[in-house]
Amino acid sequence: MTVEFLLTSLIIVATPGTGVLYTVAAGLTRGARASIVAAVGCTLGIIPHMAAAITGLAALLHTSAVAFGVLKYLGVAYLLYLAWSTLKDKGALAVEEEDAPKSARKMITTGILINILNPKLTAFFFAFLPLFVNSGDPQSLLRMLQLSAVFMLLTFVIFGAYGVFAAAVREQVLTRPRVLAWMRRVFAGSFVALSAKLAFTRQ
Repeated sequence: MTVEFLLTSLIIVATPGTGVLYTVAAGLTRGARASIVAAVGCTLGIIPHMAAAITGLAALLHTSAVAFGVLKYLGVAYLLYLAWSTLKDKGALAVEEEDAPKSARKMITTGILINILNPKLTAFFFAFLPLFVNSGDPQSLLRMLQLSAVFMLLTFVIFGAYGVFAAAVREQVLTRPRVLAWMRRVFAGSFVALSAKLAFTRQ
């Protein structure tokens, strides 16, 4: 394990994006436990990208404009759907009980979809992992799995930390109607901004 890999991964994961936004929203609306569940979903969403990079499927996305474009615009559409849902559901930001097992699966599924529909994650793994793996090393596959596991662990820990912090201040934030309305617009606007950024992303 190299310091360069850890630092680069830390910066990439800690930079606020769609996954962080989703985890923070979960922490604000439903508490620390829900934010951890959301973080689990976002972390699991990394697995398909990791598998694609390791098996070489990322090469297809990297070289095929059509494949990359399809995945990209699916991601854009999903982010716009999240923005619309946030604005439409007036109860989306409200203090709820932390124990709500019925929605745990839905939260994990949403977190997985958020990261699956992000083609830049595949490109990241495809371009980033080889920098820390010697192609002539017979243990290169194991090395890539180890590095990917570390990246996923960092994702879970940092996303969870964001969510737990949000949960800690939710009572102060969500009991104010004006703050609720403002936050709905901020979250919706953030999803729209992220979708626009993704739409103009090139391979």
